[in-house]
Amino acid sequence: MKVWLFLMGAILSEVVATSALKASDGFTRLWPSVLTAGGYILAFYLLSQTLRHIPVGVAYALWSGIGIVLVSLIAWLLYGQKLDLAAVAGMGLIIAGVAVINLFSKASAH
Repeated sequence: MKVWLFLMGAILSEVVATSALKASDGFTRLWPSVLTAGGYILAFYLLSQTLRHIPVGVAYALWSGIGIVLVSLIAWLLYGQKLDLAAVAGMGLIIAGVAVINLFSKASAH
C-alpha cells in the first residue's frame, strides 16, 4: 500500500511542478520557478522509491497517463486551455488504460 502512496505522491508532485512551470514564465518568476524545481525533485525521489517495488514500465505508464489527464484538466481550469472532443476522448482512453493495468494486469506487482 505504501508504494502506491509513493506513486501517487510522485504523480501529484510532477503535476504541480508542470503546472508551476507554465506559471514560471520561462523561469522569470521566482516562486513558480522554485515550486517547479522542488516539485520535480520530490516527484523523481518518490518515483525512485516506487520503482523498488513496481516494474518501471507499469509505474511509468501510470505516472504519465494520470499525469497527462491531471495536467490537461489543470491547464483547462487555470490557463483556459481548450479541450475538444478528441482530447476528452483521448483522456478517456488513457483513464481506461490505467484502469486495465491496475485491475487486470499481473505485471503491476512483483
